[in-house]
Amino acid sequence: MSSRSLTPALVLAIALATGVDASGQGRPAGPAGATMPHAETAVAVTAWIPPKTPWGDPDLQGIYTSDDYMDTPLERPAAFGERRYFTEEELDEAAAKLARQTEAALQGTLQRTQRLGYSVGDARVGWGERPRRPARQTSLIVDPPNGKLPPLTPEGRRRQSQIKQTAISPQTPPASWKDFDFYIRCISRGVAGSILPSSYDNGTQILQAPGFVTILHEKIHEARIIPLDERPHVGTGIRGYLGDSRGHFEGNTLVVETTNFLDDTTSIGRNGGNAVSTSDALRLVERFTRVDPDTMNYELTVDDPKIFSAPWKVAFPITQESGYELFEYTCHETNYSMTNILSGTRAQEKAGAAKQK
Repeated sequence: MSSRSLTPALVLAIALATGVDASGQGRPAGPAGATMPHAETAVAVTAWIPPKTPWGDPDLQGIYTSDDYMDTPLERPAAFGERRYFTEEELDEAAAKLARQTEAALQGTLQRTQRLGYSVGDARVGWGERPRRPARQTSLIVDPPNGKLPPLTPEGRRRQSQIKQTAISPQTPPASWKDFDFYIRCISRGVAGSILPSSYDNGTQILQAPGFVTILHEKIHEARIIPLDERPHVGTGIRGYLGDSRGHFEGNTLVVETTNFLDDTTSIGRNGGNAVSTSDALRLVERFTRVDPDTMNYELTVDDPKIFSAPWKVAFPITQESGYELFEYTCHETNYSMTNILSGTRAQEKAGAAKQK
């Protein structure tokens, strides 16, 4: 989007916690149209050397978004096999479709519909956010090579039948708020769910200070303050939705290992839901590599031996875009749907019981 407002109080609070001067977090100059290179051009990209912070760490700071990958599936459609990238012809077709969608939104032609009242343009309803350019990848999963999740363990299969409801899953009458995932309840999207692209609010801000990196996500506005001083993880008795993160640099790449997750809360899915919940054995390894002034390559390796039969990896670029800032995400303050869904269900149950008398 072209006009988004930053949340100064929230960023200032995180900056104070890490010792960062929030007023100095400007967007580095560079082309707004940076894109993920094809695999065969990756060697040329590595010649770019990122700037350093005053204390000598690679400078990763800025506000990044995964908007270009919001429509990319987690798992690769079978038709692509092990093909990780679209062809140039397929990318041209996708770019033309995006241009038509953007033009339709700009025209603002309202069309009456029975279901929603009004919609704009084409299949993407309303003035929603959309990619700026077509995604090059056929899926977010890059390993295994077929882009598919590894087989589930027996415990994973058991949990598959107990996936909690989300805003886009088939709806059944809820007995309580516990029937909904943690994102719908405005609690957490977890680490993976916070950075995997979704339909809106895909911003991630990175702040740095000597010995620390702070990663702030736009939706649910959760932040991780990650120490870089090789301290051990906290004890196994201390667990959280975002786990316990420890980081270090390998050359110009920030590597973050996160453990100590709560059991059976969020999942490795968009918004941390609509997928099998992970276990307390989950270990995530993230790699952040800035490859040009506006592009960061992001990798996430998932290792949860209680749920998945083998580790697997997600990878995609996140980019800095001119004018992109973080919106305040007032989830609890406007979560009328939770009260309405529960009260509406109880009213339906009462009405049904009255008919049976």
